[in-house]
Amino acid sequence: MSGETITIASPEGSFTGYLAKPAMGQGPGIVVIQEIFGVNKVMRDLCDWLAGEGYMALCPDLFWRIEPGIDITDQSEAEWKKAFDLFGKFDVDKGVADIGATIRTLRPLSAGKVGAVGYCLGGQLAYLAACHTSTDASVGYYGVNIQNRLDDAKGIKKPLMLHIAGKDEFVPADAQEAVVAGLRDNPLVTIHRYPEMDHAFARPGGAHYDKATADEANDRTLKFFARHLG
Repeated sequence: MSGETITIASPEGSFTGYLAKPAMGQGPGIVVIQEIFGVNKVMRDLCDWLAGEGYMALCPDLFWRIEPGIDITDQSEAEWKKAFDLFGKFDVDKGVADIGATIRTLRPLSAGKVGAVGYCLGGQLAYLAACHTSTDASVGYYGVNIQNRLDDAKGIKKPLMLHIAGKDEFVPADAQEAVVAGLRDNPLVTIHRYPEMDHAFARPGGAHYDKATADEANDRTLKFFARHLG
């Protein structure tokens, strides 16, 4: 298992991504979609974890249009301020297009299908990837603002799983209910709810990290990808 930086070409320019490969050198692909902290250690560790599970895991630098190479943590007030500033400047639809370019880059490198998984901002982007890209299966953890993009759901053609934190400080209860109501009748969508969890319960080292619940959600994610990407 090794990590390397690769270049991803898009119609608007090139950007980089962190690629982790499984020990056997190849496997199905997963695009790992960043939070608001860039391609940082948390995201690289997620790629390494998925590589350990047999996947080619690629985390693209989606903030490249604003400032390439963002790599910050959730451990200081200054970094949070920077992260929210980047979030405010980020163009979601261009980010979805960049995920599409990342999938196209990863597909020929992979043995099998290509999925996507995202967290926080990336949770919303994983949902939108299911709506607008060629991903074969997508998983979103505590995605923000999905309630504002429910019309996009008509584009979902492949399986999507969402993990929703019941006490998410960034996704109020009415927004959560809107997402559940809006997607409930779609047979391609699976929603898991964690009533007592706050945002980022699966981020190791984070303020709301809960290992038992993170392990449960991650196990569901791995089984979902094994079913749809194998």
